[in-house]
Amino acid sequence: MVSAGRERDRMFAIQRGCYPIKIWLEKEQDLEESCLEQALHLAQLPFLHKWVCLMPDTYTGMGMPIGGVIAAKGVVIPNAVGVDIGCGMAYVKTSIPVKALKETMTGSGNLVQGIVGDILRNIPVGFAHHKTPMPCYTLDRAMEELSLYEADSELLGQLEAGYFQVGTLGGGNHFIELQEDEEGFLSVMLHSGSRHFGKSVCDYFHQKAREQNCRWYSQVPDEYRLAFLPVDTPEGRQYLNWMNLSMDFARENREKLMLAVKAVLEKWIGRYTDLELKYEEEINCHHNYAALENHFGENVWVHRKGAVRARKGELTVIPGAMGSYSYVVRGLGNSESFCTSSHGAGRAYSRRGAMEAFSCEEVMVDLKNQGVILGKKNKKDVAEESRFAYKDIDRVMENQKDLVEPVRRLRTIGVVKG
Repeated sequence: MVSAGRERDRMFAIQRGCYPIKIWLEKEQDLEESCLEQALHLAQLPFLHKWVCLMPDTYTGMGMPIGGVIAAKGVVIPNAVGVDIGCGMAYVKTSIPVKALKETMTGSGNLVQGIVGDILRNIPVGFAHHKTPMPCYTLDRAMEELSLYEADSELLGQLEAGYFQVGTLGGGNHFIELQEDEEGFLSVMLHSGSRHFGKSVCDYFHQKAREQNCRWYSQVPDEYRLAFLPVDTPEGRQYLNWMNLSMDFARENREKLMLAVKAVLEKWIGRYTDLELKYEEEINCHHNYAALENHFGENVWVHRKGAVRARKGELTVIPGAMGSYSYVVRGLGNSESFCTSSHGAGRAYSRRGAMEAFSCEEVMVDLKNQGVILGKKNKKDVAEESRFAYKDIDRVMENQKDLVEPVRRLRTIGVVKG
């Protein structure tokens, strides 16, 4: 069964199982077949609350689509949170005119080029970590509360390793961007998460959930990759402890990254200009997590996998792709999406598909033509993150006009990638 969306938005619903699937796209044909299949698996879950949501940037994930949102009664699903627990965005607007950065020359080109190069030199990217342990108040607190985590001895090594990872960018779709808003001022936007910490937690508890589900003769087939843990079991409580720790670590990671970028900005702008550098409108938000929230009169565990909370009046960040546009938005608090919106543009090509479809030269020429400065140590895989590998961010925004309203539109002028 298919129902038409309201005139004011693009959402439509289908029902081919126990629960409806609400999709913020123009038509079902806009969905990958494998993405729809995963959504249909979700719609069979016996503990689901109301319906499955697919945001307009949705695409196939592991077990659950990226851009998928569910509310569950009394259970958590590690793969419905994902391997990069707490992955998300940080953003700040500055008082610096971009025109001044482009016109001010240094020994390393203009100020944009100098800043991008210095960020790349000073922040570990890709698989790189710090060579010595870094201060981390999240991990210090975890060490003081070690009794919360000792039952999962296999994960304890991640606490020590995290001191070397905090304040590092990672690879893939993680980035640090210098951006220009519509008034011509500089903003900084970055995307990173819990690094290897969150992946270890997800993999460990997904396996625990599989073992438990097998023991209970669960109705959820193992091939769905949606093994679950009741929150009132020891395993469920332990997952929540580690998930929340991963989220706090991811948030602090972004804080430390932003502080490092600010230090670079202050150094270069202070050395080469007399401009006063001020910051405003700071945002730090997750888009891979589960949280206990009240929706339609019930307390439920809302899983957002590649989706961001957008309560009424709440500011959040929706990035496009490098060389494209990104948005700061204000949530509209739409209850049908469990107060959620897309987390970005969403992939149109897999990483391998993008490498096959676009050459390194094509991507580099495109960035040059747009005046975008790229900071990347190894450019052989740059096509994976080409703007052509992603959906059109403006079409995504059009499809979620009932979820968020744009506050600021930003264009990439410089980007650092792993």
